[in-house]
Amino acid sequence: MKYKEYDFPDDLLYNKDYSWVRVVGDSAVIGVTDLGAKLVKQFVFVNLPKKGQTLSKGDVYVSLESIKWSGHLKSPVSGRIIDVNKDLIESPEIINQDPYGEGWIVKISLSNKSELNDLMKSSDIIEFLKSKGGV
Repeated sequence: MKYKEYDFPDDLLYNKDYSWVRVVGDSAVIGVTDLGAKLVKQFVFVNLPKKGQTLSKGDVYVSLESIKWSGHLKSPVSGRIIDVNKDLIESPEIINQDPYGEGWIVKISLSNKSELNDLMKSSDIIEFLKSKGGV
């Protein structure tokens, strides 16, 4: 779905903190939404977690920096990190260029699939944004 100039693909789940989740069996791929990527303009640094690290929902899973902003994103789900996108170390701008594809950040093995019920579908995140006065 589209909201203003931002894309929110229907096959993903979202949290309020600019993260998306793509469920693949018992695993999930996590990244930054198109909205988050466009608000930041261009990422210049990414501090990735370590493969094998265990995350609980709400733990910081990535630290990001742009020229005018730095921050951390919290994991929308719990699990063990099974892969990290090492391409982002040398080219963090990939997140801005392709947030739902090559710009993914981590892949995790889900430890509590019921947490997916706390995430929003594309229509829900758009309604949330509208209720907050849009972007």
